[in-house]
Amino acid sequence: MVDETEEQKDQVEETKKTEETEQVEEKAAAEEIVATEEKAAAEETVAAEEKAATEETEKVEEKAATEEKEKPLDKMTAIELREVAREIPGVAGVHAMKKDELLRIIKEDRGIKDEEPVKAKKKKGPKKEIDVKKLKKKILQLKEEKKTARMGKDRKKVDIFRRRINRLKKQTRKVVHA
Repeated sequence: MVDETEEQKDQVEETKKTEETEQVEEKAAAEEIVATEEKAAAEETVAAEEKAATEETEKVEEKAATEEKEKPLDKMTAIELREVAREIPGVAGVHAMKKDELLRIIKEDRGIKDEEPVKAKKKKGPKKEIDVKKLKKKILQLKEEKKTARMGKDRKKVDIFRRRINRLKKQTRKVVHA
């Protein structure tokens, strides 16, 4: 009997140990499952974030590429400008707008400051008071030089004198009308 009770005690202890090991194994398995689920969820969020980031960069690159392909706004036709203006949110009545209005709206939307072209200043020297008599004297003098150049068969000088005489004649006409 004693042997039986010891055997029973041993069996009870063994069953307790196996139950404990099973419980430990179940907890470990449950923790593993939770850990893998958390890892999978983390990977999914990382993948979603990466996907969103790549989509955003693709959009930015696509926009940059279209801007590079696009002609300068000033060179576009009104029809092309209307197509661009239609994409701008909050803009209505694009078809009725003229080119300068479309340009203003598009530049405003894109944040482009409208720069006016720099005008080159003409150099104006002091005006010389010119008489018709002085101009006519100069013309006569150039005609004489032209004759001598013609005698010397210098074609370049003849052309130069002819142009100078022509300019002086035009000046005499301007002085008379002024």
